[in-house]
Amino acid sequence: MLEDMMGFTRKFLSFLTYNAIIMVCQCTAGHPPPPTGLTYKWLDAFTVNVSWKKPVGLLDGSEVGYKYFLMKNGTKESLTCTQWRNFTETCLTEETGPSGWTYTILTDGSPTCNSSNESEAVSINIISNATAKLVKDFKCFIYPNELNCSWIPVHQNLNLTLSYRVYGRSQELIEGLKVCDQPFSSGMRNGCTLKVAAECDICILVDSEAGMSTFRPVLVVPSPKLHIREDGDNLKLNWTPPEVGRDCVWIYEIRYKKCNEPQVLLNFTKKGEPTMQMAYDKRCLYEFQSKVMTGIYCKNIFSDFSEVVTYGTNKPLDRTLTVVAIVIPAILSVCVILSCYCFRRHSAIICPIVPDPSAIFKEMMMNGNKELKTTTGSLYTPVPEPIEPCNITPVTEKTVLQQNS
Repeated sequence: MLEDMMGFTRKFLSFLTYNAIIMVCQCTAGHPPPPTGLTYKWLDAFTVNVSWKKPVGLLDGSEVGYKYFLMKNGTKESLTCTQWRNFTETCLTEETGPSGWTYTILTDGSPTCNSSNESEAVSINIISNATAKLVKDFKCFIYPNELNCSWIPVHQNLNLTLSYRVYGRSQELIEGLKVCDQPFSSGMRNGCTLKVAAECDICILVDSEAGMSTFRPVLVVPSPKLHIREDGDNLKLNWTPPEVGRDCVWIYEIRYKKCNEPQVLLNFTKKGEPTMQMAYDKRCLYEFQSKVMTGIYCKNIFSDFSEVVTYGTNKPLDRTLTVVAIVIPAILSVCVILSCYCFRRHSAIICPIVPDPSAIFKEMMMNGNKELKTTTGSLYTPVPEPIEPCNITPVTEKTVLQQNS
């Protein structure tokens, strides 16, 4: 009995071991092997070719695909599928950073890369040879059929050669490297006019004996022209939209100030001809500046802030009410003070002392009407009128006769 149980146990353990081995083999065989021998080669200043060898352990005749993508800031960008063991990337420029570009590649069990059966990922880091800093403040003004590019040389004593490549909207429109044939100079800035359509993408190569530099140019448009008109108590603002990017949604940014108040910043989004309305204080001088930039669905294009555009004048405040509110109370206060002074000074005339009638009646009752004596100051005593003296001279008969004779 014991021997039968031990035999059963050995067979059961053997069965489990066999199944485990089969499952491990199936799991291992289910995932395709990863690519090996990754290398890269620069075809020119902008273009690199990445290749790899056939994955080790891949069965002959197996149809697989390869996924590759650029790792940037920890995220996957530009996931692409190919059946070839190489790919070519164009317009790789130095502004990506000194660490270069890291591409991740893996094998997919389906040639169309629609399978979840993937190999382990392998990566390759690509370093550019274009690391020299030759120019600064490089920007290109966009016009319908050309780019007006200008820059400031970092080293004035170096002879610089500018080349560019046009990429267009698809990889089929890639053109060869072209050299700038219309250079110009204006003060500290050098420049070149490039015959490139506005919708095309370009990469710039600046070369010198000290090294080379590659980058994508900053694209700008002229500052939008602002028109202002008065409409009742409001101001209506409108701009001439950029000549390029008619299908783009533009973001307009306005900053203004009035009557020496702090500056105000506004922005709004508009497709086509933009307009804006705002309250208008007719006592103030308005100063406007504006710029424009593309929305998220168009390539990055912007303008600088425009020159200051003014409207209105600073008018002095109407101080009539202020003057009335201050001067009239002051005049009234002075008048009240003078009135009080005059009343106090001439109170005897304005308000004479009236005798007490009770004293008069008391005298009359005690002494009678005949013996009534006025008490000094109790009755009004008229002032005696002045009487001239009259001299009488007696006339005699003799005197009369003498006068008659």
